[in-house]
Amino acid sequence: MPGPPRQIPIGLRTTRSARVLERAFNEAMAAAGGSAPVWSILIACKSRGGWNQNELAASIGIRGATLTHHLSAMEDQQLISRRRDPDNRRVHIVELTEAGEQLFLRLRDVASDFDRRLRRGIPAADRETYERVLDTMINNVR
Repeated sequence: MPGPPRQIPIGLRTTRSARVLERAFNEAMAAAGGSAPVWSILIACKSRGGWNQNELAASIGIRGATLTHHLSAMEDQQLISRRRDPDNRRVHIVELTEAGEQLFLRLRDVASDFDRRLRRGIPAADRETYERVLDTMINNVR
């Protein structure tokens, strides 16, 4: 006779949930001509113009080499421009182009719609609790 159902460890459940949500978010972004990493870069550039690549990588939590890969593709698509910092020629300054601004607006709408879908049917008090629990788990592993 089988025993009682086993509880899934919270870390495993969180990881599985994050993968499902990440995949769905990436699919929504791709349908609008973007991706989650591109969205992160666009948000950072929009929130503060003139990042250098190291600052930008740190602000969105990815490694410099990974960022360079994304920036090269975005530059090829004319979404961003990179120019040398006049005070330090080894540093590149990243800025949005007009095409980058337009993609930002499209992806902003997609991200807002996705967020509304996620929040549907969840009372505000439960969302606040969920956010506190996530913050607590993050602090617990730091």
